[in-house]
Amino acid sequence: MHRSKNVLVVGNGGREHALVWKLTRDGANVFAAPGNAGTAEEATNLPIQATDSDALLDAVKQHEIDLVVVGPEAPLVNGLVDKLTEAGVRTFGPSALAAQLEGSKIFCKELLHTNDIPTATYRQFNSLDKARSFLESREDEPVVVKADGLAAGKGVFVCSNREEALDAINQLQRDPQFRTAASGVLIEERL
Repeated sequence: MHRSKNVLVVGNGGREHALVWKLTRDGANVFAAPGNAGTAEEATNLPIQATDSDALLDAVKQHEIDLVVVGPEAPLVNGLVDKLTEAGVRTFGPSALAAQLEGSKIFCKELLHTNDIPTATYRQFNSLDKARSFLESREDEPVVVKADGLAAGKGVFVCSNREEALDAINQLQRDPQFRTAASGVLIEERL
């Protein structure tokens, strides 16, 4: 007798809920880690954080998972796909190196520049104070301020003028959610 495929969807957002919904409609036996209230209606939620690669690998073995689909950026950047693939688990998602395109705005810009791929003109800074000084020394022009790292989709500020750009730098400095993401900052021309 042929059994349904066991699929583990890693994450707890709307994207993961949509994946769970579709996979169950296609006949898969789906698990979600950690999942959410919506995935609980369609699949078996596992109380494992998306960044706990050891516990996820244990769950893959315990539940005889045939395929893992990784949604959130943090486990991708942290190398979850690499770890699972090295363990022989069929996994859908980019490697840690490929995920750096999303995980580091500076890495992405340097890759674009090195390969002569057109991109907005930019400056990178390793401190918020240097970024602030740069903004204060230039003409009052529209810019985009970007925290380098992952910031849950909140680290990009499209600014119409210097005041808005300085406000963005201040927000990056005072808001705890940006502490790690703002260890590097990009300021680029607004297209």
